[in-house]
Amino acid sequence: MLGEYRIEGRGAAEIAASVERAVGAGGLVPGQPLPPMRELAVRLGVNPNTVAAAYRTLRERGVIETAGRRGSRVRAKPATTGREELRVEIPVGGRDLASGNPDPALLPRLAPALAAAAKEGDRRPVRYGDDPVDTDLARLARAELDADGVPEGPLTVTSGSLDAIERVLSAHLRAGDAVAVEDPGWGSVLDLIPALGLRTLPVGMDDDGPRPEALRQALDSGARALIVTDRAQNPTGASVTATRARALRAVLRDHPETLLIEDDHGHGIVDLPLHSLAGVTHHWAVVRSAAKAYGPDLRVAVLTGDPLTVDRVRGRLRLGPGWVSLLLQRAVARLWQEGAVDRVAVADSYGSRRDALLDALADRGVVGHGRSGMNVWIPVPDETGAVARLLQQGWAVAPGARFRLSSPPAIRITVSALTEEDIAPLAEAVAAAVRPSPGRVYG
Repeated sequence: MLGEYRIEGRGAAEIAASVERAVGAGGLVPGQPLPPMRELAVRLGVNPNTVAAAYRTLRERGVIETAGRRGSRVRAKPATTGREELRVEIPVGGRDLASGNPDPALLPRLAPALAAAAKEGDRRPVRYGDDPVDTDLARLARAELDADGVPEGPLTVTSGSLDAIERVLSAHLRAGDAVAVEDPGWGSVLDLIPALGLRTLPVGMDDDGPRPEALRQALDSGARALIVTDRAQNPTGASVTATRARALRAVLRDHPETLLIEDDHGHGIVDLPLHSLAGVTHHWAVVRSAAKAYGPDLRVAVLTGDPLTVDRVRGRLRLGPGWVSLLLQRAVARLWQEGAVDRVAVADSYGSRRDALLDALADRGVVGHGRSGMNVWIPVPDETGAVARLLQQGWAVAPGARFRLSSPPAIRITVSALTEEDIAPLAEAVAAAVRPSPGRVYG
């Protein structure tokens, strides 16, 4: 049943670790069945309850799943094997449209801001016990949040959006709880949730964000939290409209105990307004990262939310890293204050490339999606074949499997590396690699 791999261990933790190592190393593959608990207990010479505890740990970590009488098997996309492994190796001379990075030409120069922050640090060194949030950063962030209609709440700073999402989930949920997630959605979040011992419930998307009826179904099915990308959703480019926001708020009002997490992924790079859902439920959080507009290595994200949620996140930060470097916070504050990023120009640059590609695809009978941000999402009948055929033509695109749970196959193209001269040949290559894909709904 298990080929040459032999599960080992005497205690539940040892048995679980043995299985997890095998999954990570490829000794046990996705979908592979595990021995029945009693059979494995006899083989290892342990009590069946010990094996049951090991399997329970593996389920909570998102490594295996149990399907009644069919027994336990390695999950199709186990947390141990992250979606980032579903990447395309870019050949020499190939064009990288898969990694999702911003255009370096649109990022600001960091040296002046970092030098000024370092000079301030020399004059006023950071000490243990100091306020973990830079005063200027908090003031600027709060002003922008107020202008965008985000409810009043305390602020803290995390090391990027994913760090914020992890800390908020951990502050409220327990192993086994379900989280409603966008499908398709950010692959890192789809990996994170099972790694925390939580379960994902997919919420279908269209160009205007999560579909209200799909959200209601997920919440009625027991989801205790919802993660929403307000603008420039990765991978589809969806952006929540005012009409859609009203409909989603109406659903959330019927489930006020839901933990709401909003990731404003498009902050600083899109020209569409924010329509926040925050304030409808008892516990909520809104996070804005500096990564896309100012550079991926600026691991700074501002988090606001209800007082209990922010207080719990602050408490866990104190017990871990303590705080996000005030040097980085001061640098980001200076970049914001000085308008180092021309947000209108950045949004226009990404928008013109995105729209040009979508128009060129439409001229060739291929339907794509992308209302905002840096990505175009293209439904395809054969995801693997489309990726392979495009790679043969020198275009590396991201397979949709990195972003999907139950939504149909697709590919993601990041437009930040495209030039005007690239649009026509890329559209021709895509048209040759896929058949026309009808429909506006993603899942």
